[in-house]
Amino acid sequence: MISLDVNIKELKKTYPVIIEWDEIRLTRQKINNYLNGGKFLVVISQKIDKLYGKELGFTKEEKFVLKDGEHEKNFENYRKILNFAQKLKLTRKDAIVAIGGGVVGDIAGFAASTYMRGIDFINIPTTLLACVDSSVGGKTAIDTSLGKNIIGSFYQPKAVLINTNFLKSLNDRDFKTGLGEVIKYAFIEKNCKAEEDFNLSNFLSSNIQKIFEKDNLTMSNLIQICVKLKISVVEKDEKEAGLRKILNFGHTYGHAIEKITRYKKYTHGEAVIEGIKFAFKLAMKKNIIDKNYKFFADDFIKNFRFNEISAFNMKKMSEIMLTDKKSNGKTITFILPINYFSVEEFEISPEYLLSVTE
Repeated sequence: MISLDVNIKELKKTYPVIIEWDEIRLTRQKINNYLNGGKFLVVISQKIDKLYGKELGFTKEEKFVLKDGEHEKNFENYRKILNFAQKLKLTRKDAIVAIGGGVVGDIAGFAASTYMRGIDFINIPTTLLACVDSSVGGKTAIDTSLGKNIIGSFYQPKAVLINTNFLKSLNDRDFKTGLGEVIKYAFIEKNCKAEEDFNLSNFLSSNIQKIFEKDNLTMSNLIQICVKLKISVVEKDEKEAGLRKILNFGHTYGHAIEKITRYKKYTHGEAVIEGIKFAFKLAMKKNIIDKNYKFFADDFIKNFRFNEISAFNMKKMSEIMLTDKKSNGKTITFILPINYFSVEEFEISPEYLLSVTE
């Protein structure tokens, strides 16, 4: 078992991130360790409920099954979760538990942050993407017609419980979407200002076979590195006032891909990888990096065999990126590579994007 602590000094709050590969049937017992004898509502992904429902042992009366897909992170399901919590007569001493990927964690966390002005939230991520990214840091949200994660809150969980055995259920595409975020960490590692030098790019290159085999020890070590990097960033900047912006590397263009395709054609990780590739192209156009680093990045990404994504109309993409919640409405905020495993924030005008991509 690996135990890490997230210490949010502004809130005077510390919570554990536990990484292990115990039997899934022990999940309820582990949840009880953080309940202080209270009740809880489980928000669980439909896929996980079908695969592990009997092992997990939750009754119909205490679980809300959320259908899979980004489009399920909506107002209506948020309302249903709150109604379910009221039906169970949850109080401020009780908790909402998320078991699933980032969609489940986001909407359940947002519900927990707003029900009775905030009750305990326990996050049990079951996808690689959620393990290394959304489960740590306190971002919760739902989507609207205006875009992804427009309505949300910063709300730290009481605990994050990661069991790598859940990753066995992921198909190749879902597993790779998590690798998209993992690769992001490799390119921003130096900016994370962690106490240790993990050399994540080397770890990834040296363990590709074991990673694709989902070897428990290898995956635990990989998740530990990514979580430590994210903890280092989040502890220094909980609400994205400065340093935390580096976590958006690849996301400005990536989110635009998701929105222009209505979140149906590509996974989040696929879009982020394309966003990273776009960031490297843009950095080359601006003479921020040399061609050797771009060649390195291209070869490194190819090792993970992501599907290619065709180019989009840049005028339409620029219009979408200008509506991003991190945009000022006049320029587009990009995190771009500036050196090996280092990035920096840049404001780019739509006119410049059109001039260098036509």
